[in-house]
Amino acid sequence: MPLSSMQRLDSTFAALADPTRRAILARLAGGEATVNELAEPFAMSQPAISKHLKVLERAGLVSRRRDAQRRPCRLEARPLAEATGWLESYRRFWEASYQNLDALLEQIKFEEKEKKAHKKKGGTR
Repeated sequence: MPLSSMQRLDSTFAALADPTRRAILARLAGGEATVNELAEPFAMSQPAISKHLKVLERAGLVSRRRDAQRRPCRLEARPLAEATGWLESYRRFWEASYQNLDALLEQIKFEEKEKKAHKKKGGTR
């Protein structure tokens, strides 16, 4: 049964929540690697790395293929692109909010400047 887009997003963010899995993805961004090669920089057993890889595979972030005796893993970037697209909508929201705040601050500064100029001229408000 295919996952819905929200389920895929949930799987992607759940997989990315772990620093070891993020490090595995960073390593795979440089090219394919076997489980043994991926396990090298970690103080972790090969089975523990395999468990992380299963999480990444379920999220669609990693795929494996058979190459003679090797089963190299490779990065699948599509789920990352979907997550980036989802985050982008929130980035636009916050950018617009900050622009509105900037405009409000400029208006307040202008009004304060006008108030001071009016007081200097001897007028009262």
